[in-house]
Amino acid sequence: MTVSPTAPEAAPAGSDTATTGSEAAPAGSDTATAGAGPGPRTEAGVGPGPTTEAGVGPGPTTEAGEDVVGLYQRHIGTGRAVMGRVMGGMAEVRSEGPWIHADDGRRFLNFGGYGVFLMGHRHPDVVEAVHRQLDTHPLASRVFLEPVAARAARALAAHTPPGLDYVHFVNSGAEATEAALKLARAHGRTSVITTRKGFHGKTLGALSVTANDVYQTPFLPLLPDVTQVGYDDPADLERALADRRGTACVVVEPVQGEGGVRVPRPGYLTRVAELCREYGALLVVDEIQTGMGRLGTWWGVDAEDVRPDILLAGKGLSGGVVPIAAMIATADAYAPFSRDPYLHTSTFGASPIACAAALATVTAMEREHTVARAATLGVRLLTGVRKVCDPYRDGLVREVRGRGLLIGIEFTAEQAVGELLLEMIARGVLVNHSLNSTRVLRLTPPAVVDDSALDLFLTTFADALRDTAARMAG
Repeated sequence: MTVSPTAPEAAPAGSDTATTGSEAAPAGSDTATAGAGPGPRTEAGVGPGPTTEAGVGPGPTTEAGEDVVGLYQRHIGTGRAVMGRVMGGMAEVRSEGPWIHADDGRRFLNFGGYGVFLMGHRHPDVVEAVHRQLDTHPLASRVFLEPVAARAARALAAHTPPGLDYVHFVNSGAEATEAALKLARAHGRTSVITTRKGFHGKTLGALSVTANDVYQTPFLPLLPDVTQVGYDDPADLERALADRRGTACVVVEPVQGEGGVRVPRPGYLTRVAELCREYGALLVVDEIQTGMGRLGTWWGVDAEDVRPDILLAGKGLSGGVVPIAAMIATADAYAPFSRDPYLHTSTFGASPIACAAALATVTAMEREHTVARAATLGVRLLTGVRKVCDPYRDGLVREVRGRGLLIGIEFTAEQAVGELLLEMIARGVLVNHSLNSTRVLRLTPPAVVDDSALDLFLTTFADALRDTAARMAG
């Protein structure tokens, strides 16, 4: 097996110098520390190649002749540089639709991307809107009102659960979580309840509710009075709420993405909302990965008609072009921020260029019926993946689960995730590991894939799984 891929965010760690806690390091090795992925597999034809004294060999060059791995080594981080080298040292330089192109001319079908690319790469409508905004007014003075942000907020609120009409735009999902935690505190909800294996970002406040010791421990102490309860366990949540009546904020995902695509039992979110009302808790639903059509509905809460106090959006809101996220709230929940526009601000939040991308994304999704397409494609993909995995269900594969275009394959051994990820990349397909669930390979494909791309994925997945199973059995 020869690997000459791009250096995607999901590149597995392959060296003792690779840092833990990186989004680029998939789990997959008993010898890797803190969830890092497999090391170089030279016997399988995968390895870091020649190295310098710093442990990183010469990497790909750009058109200007720059050594990309060397630049990472000197200016971004040695661990990331080594991971890039293990992945073949390639650099991603171009993209469109479901495809990413490397600097050696190869292209890769992107079924990863951490949930960002539901609209594919460089959707023409989003790109056009961004170009137009760039040519007129990309950033605002923040002195006057800015109409693009207002239009984007109106467009987004048209698809949120009833009553969630107020939109606070930020630049990333973690910032949306931070905004929600601050808004909860403004209401006196200083006790925070999160779920085990939940993932909500890595800035200090968001990290406090991201339930993974690997990422939390180096930065202790975090926010005080944060309690973890079992996911899909309303009884555990009620016990925690009983001790925090009137002072709690509950943060939960409709489906745990980084937690391994954990789909709760029907009625779970309904019961969570009931308990929050009963005990006077503020309900924050994190839809940063699951929202914007990823699950085959505009929002994961739509499946049970749940209306949270606060809903978080991101990833897909960008249209895969300009980063943007949002905290969306009811009038009552948003009141402290509504009254005082300077209570929580950001210089680049709600920038015209990012809001132009968000507005164009929502508009394109409406016109192209993206949410319905995600639902239809999701059923086909989940059925196909289960069929491929069936021969391995009594051994290597434990379970295949998902909703819409968020699908997880859970293995019986961590090593299988890293091994299979490398096999897929060697065959020209990108997939993701799961940060909070080391045995789960995660699929977050775009809704723009056609039948031929879907068939290509399933064929490639079958071949890669067959070879991975054979190698691990041997």
